[in-house]
Amino acid sequence: MSYHLTTDFGGTEAVIDDNCGISKFYLIADTLTDDLKVIFTNQVDNVETLDWDFRYKDNYLTLHYNVFNGVSIKPQRNSKTAKENNAVIEIAGFLERKAY
Repeated sequence: MSYHLTTDFGGTEAVIDDNCGISKFYLIADTLTDDLKVIFTNQVDNVETLDWDFRYKDNYLTLHYNVFNGVSIKPQRNSKTAKENNAVIEIAGFLERKAY
């Protein structure tokens, strides 16, 4: 698996897989829970989009899925600090090293 980074409005988004089904989202969510011990604090599930918020090393991030754009990780809505952007990159690197 290879990710790519995008930066919009000060926030770094790691696109983990831009061409996948929802099962990949759930697999990544399970990996974050099991391996990194994150706890999802808020889950918004819509028809085409899932946004699950979580805290990782005092950073507030979102695991995002969209039918058209795949799975990504990004800082939560209004918070886009350098620390959070680095946490996004750290998690993306961890997921890249995992074998699916």
